[in-house]
This record gives sequence, structure tokens and C-alpha cells, in this order.
Amino acid sequence: MSGETETVSKFIKLRAVNLKRSDQLSEKQMQDQIADDPTILGLGKLETIGRERRQPKAGRLDLLLKDPETDKRYEVEIQLGKTDESHIIRTVEYWDLEKKRYPQYEHVAVIVAEEITSRFLNVIQLFNGAIPLIALKMTAYRVGEDYALTFVKVLDELTYGPVDDEEALVEPVDRSFWETDLGTKETLSLTDDLFGVVSEVEPNATLNYTKHYIGLEVAGSAFNFVRFRPHKAHVRMMIKHPQDAEIDEMFDEAGIDKLGYRSRDREYQVNIYPNINDSQRKALKRLLEQANVMLRKS
Repeated sequence: MSGETETVSKFIKLRAVNLKRSDQLSEKQMQDQIADDPTILGLGKLETIGRERRQPKAGRLDLLLKDPETDKRYEVEIQLGKTDESHIIRTVEYWDLEKKRYPQYEHVAVIVAEEITSRFLNVIQLFNGAIPLIALKMTAYRVGEDYALTFVKVLDELTYGPVDDEEALVEPVDRSFWETDLGTKETLSLTDDLFGVVSEVEPNATLNYTKHYIGLEVAGSAFNFVRFRPHKAHVRMMIKHPQDAEIDEMFDEAGIDKLGYRSRDREYQVNIYPNINDSQRKALKRLLEQANVMLRKS
């Protein structure tokens, strides 16, 4: 409207705060902030189940978190400033103690520090695979009179599964097994439809029917960047890909029924229904393209 002045929003430059040297902020405040809202770590919808948790003959664990859907536990150690040898050893030691006390759960060690130098990142990477370990870079910013925390994942957990080695042991079945025992003709038809999307990404792939899932073969060998499990009303797709916030957002926008991320198998699990639309197909194809490339490189 004439005579009115449009308000233009301005961007401000954030100023990082050195937490180790700060007189206003402490490690305990960082711990309290994470404990109050563990989701700020960017590791999913975690819950706090322990703070300053006493360890037998080994001090106290800063935070013990869990994923309520999978009961997976995260042993978190926080350090202001640069990470060092004692921080790494302490984190791994607490992870090992909790794992021995509660072997029924999956456990992940989490290192949080303001700075993770290349030297110690290389050391941490030596553990990864043998020990599921995540490293997060923590940064605090001054915003007016308040502070904001951000966390960037500089190292994700790496788990080695025996899936590919066991493919030869998977019991083969024929198509009728899935039509009558677990799925239906309709969900098998939907599987064929979804395989059409796979074929656009990997034209040489064929379906491989096994007792536990319908996988893929290329040139006679298993190549499972995606697997299918038909049910009575839907088809479950299991797509091998590292967890990615952009993928999560893409699935949410497309309205795909996302079951969550399986860190142990490093795969997304989604339920697809017969009324799949173009937006959902496009989202699936994008992830399948990335999964195909990643498996070929591994």
C-alpha cells in the first residue's frame, strides 16, 4: 500500500565465543543445555537418562542418552577447547564400561569438543569401526545478550556388518513365496513398480527373491543398495545410505512413511503404499541414485 514502508530483515554476523576462556560460560552449562534438549546434537530424538554418571573406578560420565525407539545408548563426553588424549581415552573407557554393564543395548561413544584437530581426528578414526564413535564440533555464538550452541558432526560412526558376506547363505525362494506367505499379489505388483524406479538408476539390476527380503543382483552377484519386503498393505524399502538431514527433510516433504534410520545397517527404512505419487517417486529415485553410487565406491 502507498505511504507504507516495507520492513526489511537484516542478517547479522554471528560471533563465536571461546568457551574455554569464557568467564560467563562453563562446561556444566553446556552439559545442562544438552541434557535439557539432547536433540540439539543432531543425532535424532534422543532422551537423557543419566548425568554425571558414576563409573566403577573411572570417574563420571558427562551424559548418557538414548534413542527411545531403538534403545540405542550414547555415552557423551564434553570438553571445552581442543580435544586431547585424556578426552579420547575417557570417552572410550566410559563407552566400554557402559557396554559391559548393559550388553543388551547398542552403544555409541560420542566425543564433543570445541576443536578437534586433524591429529586427533586421525587418532579417533583409528578406533572407528572397532568402536562405534561419533565426533562433534561444538561452537557457541553470542546473539545479543544470549548464546546459541551449534554442533557439527566431523566423524560419524562406522559399523561393519556381515550382510554382504552372508548373501550366499540367504535361502532363495521363488516369487510365489512372497505372494502367498508374507505379501500379496498387489504388494508384489507394487514391488515391481518400485523396481522400475531402481531400473532407471541401475539398468543391469534384477530382482533376487530370498526368504527374508527381495534384493538385487547385478551380473549374478548381490548388489543390495536397496532391498524390498512386501507386506499385506505396503512394501518396506531398505535403502543403504548414511543418515542425512536433507534426505530426512526430503522424505517429510514428499509424505513418505519413514520408519527411522538403522545405524547398525546404515540404511533408511520406509513404507511405500499403492497410492505412491510422483513426488514420492522423485524422492526415492534421488536417494537410490546416491545409494547406488556409494555402494559402487565401497
